[in-house]
Amino acid sequence: MKKSILAVFALLFSMVSFAQKPSKDQITGVWKCDDYKIEVFRAGNTYSAKLLWSKDMFEADGKTSKKDVKNPNEKLRNRSVQGLTHITDLVYKDGEYVDGKLYSVQDGNTYSLKGKLTGPNDLETRGYKGIPLVGKSFKWKRVQ
Repeated sequence: MKKSILAVFALLFSMVSFAQKPSKDQITGVWKCDDYKIEVFRAGNTYSAKLLWSKDMFEADGKTSKKDVKNPNEKLRNRSVQGLTHITDLVYKDGEYVDGKLYSVQDGNTYSLKGKLTGPNDLETRGYKGIPLVGKSFKWKRVQ
């Protein structure tokens, strides 16, 4: 009887633990979607990400990283795209990541960004201008 009560207690405790919001640092690590691979890291009280790989990151030789040629700041146009910190200022609030900025090397524009962990190894982000309704979503998988 005592073992049954302990087993029920353990089950209830594990269910309550699982139902709690994830740790805000759970977003850190390496993530991949079809077109990109990024590394999310903590930067003070916010989160940022650097670009590790993208499908169009390299020149025709497949080895030389492309340059940030569409950057509105002429002084930055000669920097390498690989390793570029292109997500900044993500803030954890009420179980979501909000108020981020996404710099796009494809067009040189900066977009608003928000995201949410939908599981321990699943992340959804949305980049947009103005309102989130008008934007693009990405589904990421954690790289183990």
